[in-house]
Amino acid sequence: MTITRTLSLLTPSGRLTLGSYLGALVPMARRQDDAFYGISDLHAMTTEHDPRLLRSYADETAVLFLAVGLDRATLFRQSHVPAHAQLAYLLECVATTGELNRMIQFKEKGRGVDSTRVSLFTYPALMAADILLYRPQQVPVGADQRQHVELTRDLALRFNRRYGEVFTVPEVVTATDGSARVMDLLHPDRKMSKSAEAAGSVYLLDPPDVVRRKVSRAVTDSDIGPDAVRAAPDKPGVTNLLSILEACGGSTAGIDTYGALKRAVTDAVVATLEPIQKRYADLAADPVHVTQVFAGGEARCREVTAPVLAAAQTAIGL
Repeated sequence: MTITRTLSLLTPSGRLTLGSYLGALVPMARRQDDAFYGISDLHAMTTEHDPRLLRSYADETAVLFLAVGLDRATLFRQSHVPAHAQLAYLLECVATTGELNRMIQFKEKGRGVDSTRVSLFTYPALMAADILLYRPQQVPVGADQRQHVELTRDLALRFNRRYGEVFTVPEVVTATDGSARVMDLLHPDRKMSKSAEAAGSVYLLDPPDVVRRKVSRAVTDSDIGPDAVRAAPDKPGVTNLLSILEACGGSTAGIDTYGALKRAVTDAVVATLEPIQKRYADLAADPVHVTQVFAGGEARCREVTAPVLAAAQTAIGL
């Protein structure tokens, strides 16, 4: 059986949430054969950031990668594999300002701001480098990242046409792995944010009392009665709670009030996070082990990416 190479990176722009776990980490744990999973710390620098927090979030994410069971995949920090930044510049020499200016994330993060960092504008070239260095045949993406992967394909095709066949042009596939889509508890029209100021986010290291308080404040609806917890398009808050309950292995049996639903969600979330937090505590007490795991992964990444970067440099004239 042919194993398809898997690549996924998470940006340490904050603390990982329940949404990060159910929507990204659980699917990653299911696919670990020939899988490269990274911490994209360079991406976290495209907007204003505190260096100490960036380092802290990256360290925490590294431990959580292992705590959730990513023990067979190749794990790495993006900044520790120089080929990512090196290939990004070569791809910037292939991309156009018109293409980068059309990127949705640049428009959204730059809207209403007097000045933005150049790295926010060129970020899609770095993301393209992240992908093309590992020559994956397919890239599963959600709707919010599809535009960037489409640009990756365009850059790979243009580079190959102008300078020679270097890159594998990946196929963009919609992620259909059954992962849960978890939304903000207070604003169920948007995903849980990793930002420290996000009151509607449940973080993977939140203690039980904090989880209980956050879920108790979750948006529901004003109607009550035996049909109160019925999920419907006009009840996004309730739909979100039901999705969380199901994803965490809970049951809706006997639940006919919002209070009962919130208690069930709290119990299910606490039970899901408990083994992760216990494993995290054990790993945090042995930081040398975590460092060694990532150092080994980064060494393998450098081996895998070196020939791709060298081929691109030669083709483009360096």
